[in-house]
Amino acid sequence: MIRVQLPPQLRILANISGEIKLDINGQITQRAIIDAIEANYPTLRGTIRDDATQKRRPLLRFYACKQDLSHEPPDAPLPTPVQTGEEPFLIIAAVAGG
Repeated sequence: MIRVQLPPQLRILANISGEIKLDINGQITQRAIIDAIEANYPTLRGTIRDDATQKRRPLLRFYACKQDLSHEPPDAPLPTPVQTGEEPFLIIAAVAGG
């Protein structure tokens, strides 16, 4: 069971509270997690990654085990603590301002 924490605006959009849990068969990667999120929460399709390019939206960041994974390849395996459900995969909204 994979644990995922979403930023508040995405939780509101999907009408969920707190952490979500996903069953993923096969390799645990960023792509597999986002595929599972979009399958389970269709209202989030296109909000985490662009539909056409499949690239991460610029104002979202991916973290796991205190590491910024935002620029890692989407098919790279995630750290073992995320794969075992010990640690969550975090999708965090970046703060922009001036």
